[in-house]
Amino acid sequence: MTARHDHRRLGRELELFGTDPLIGSGLPYWLPDGATVRHALEEYVRDAERRAGYQHVYSPVLGKRELYEASGHWSHYRDDMYPPMDLGGGEQVVLRPSLCPHHAVIYRSRGRGHRELPLRVAELGGMYRSERSGVLGGLSRVRAIQLNDAHVFCALEQVVDEVGAALELVRGAHTAMGVAATRYRLSLPGPGGKYVDAPDLWSRSTELLSEALDHSGVPYERAEDEAAFYGPKIDVQFTDAGGREFTLSTVQVDFHQPERFDLTYVGADGARHRPVMVHRSVIGSVERAVAHLVEVHGGAFPAWLAPVQVVVLPVSGDQVADAARIVARCVELGLRAEVAGPERGGLGGRIRAARLVPYQVVLGAREVLEGSVSVRLRDGRRPDPMPEGEFVELVRGLVGAYSVRLWR
Repeated sequence: MTARHDHRRLGRELELFGTDPLIGSGLPYWLPDGATVRHALEEYVRDAERRAGYQHVYSPVLGKRELYEASGHWSHYRDDMYPPMDLGGGEQVVLRPSLCPHHAVIYRSRGRGHRELPLRVAELGGMYRSERSGVLGGLSRVRAIQLNDAHVFCALEQVVDEVGAALELVRGAHTAMGVAATRYRLSLPGPGGKYVDAPDLWSRSTELLSEALDHSGVPYERAEDEAAFYGPKIDVQFTDAGGREFTLSTVQVDFHQPERFDLTYVGADGARHRPVMVHRSVIGSVERAVAHLVEVHGGAFPAWLAPVQVVVLPVSGDQVADAARIVARCVELGLRAEVAGPERGGLGGRIRAARLVPYQVVLGAREVLEGSVSVRLRDGRRPDPMPEGEFVELVRGLVGAYSVRLWR
């Protein structure tokens, strides 16, 4: 991968996102095409999570300081958090650095029984990290993060299966996105006081993650001093255009926060038991995921992610009305389509301008007369002319299946 695939450069050239000193470092804004890619990715994740039995919630990006004292973030993670905001009367709130404390509180909002477990709670939510200016860059390292996060509250005997199911979600997402992991890493604690002091819980968590990885058949490496402060984790590592490795997806086992928040459920024996908390992020932060997608695909995204999926190119002004009708049919079926008419220049120039659009439909007098379309695929292939209805349904099916294939 070359420097020309750096997502910061492509982001500007393709008008996906931008930055401005007046907004601030590490706080990018999304332009319409970039917002479309982001929205498509978020909807993919929500759909995959719904199918996997997750329930979606919303929680506020602010929380009282006491919330993060209870979770352990304040004592272990304070240097990466923004300073508290004083609301008067001794009340302080902070921008959250993580969603897990909110989800723990949601879990304990009422009593839980063993038949409810595993309880899978998911959210695409904002969080904030006080990153140093020197490490910020494009979408890959930001201060305001939209995180694809989820927490599974389950019984001890359910943990391995839940971790395995999370890994399946991760692999499915990477396939749909057309990206490949560099390696899987089992991230373990290291020396020093930045980790929760509970050796037995660390040992048990590590055993559970190792068992799930072994069952999944995924090769992995162990790495010390890479764990979260409250537990070990599986990190799915990728490499960016500059050769730097980064984490995209994670799965973690946590005995610490259920203890800190006194989470319980009533077991089949009628007694109260402590659930285990499995943290899981399929695509990590939306910003970092889009940055990697831009670099891997160079802007030629899989059709389901493309800002414009179908462009209809009338040969002359006589076909503009029919082109608009085809676009309206595509839009009605949920596709992103537009007309690129003669007002944009000659046909060859319009085709070149639409080089990143997965499907280019050339519409001339013969096609209008026959009710057919001539299709040019982004990769240069030219399928035989076909009825326009057949074309629209074919594209709709490929997009709806989150396929990386352009054609049948």
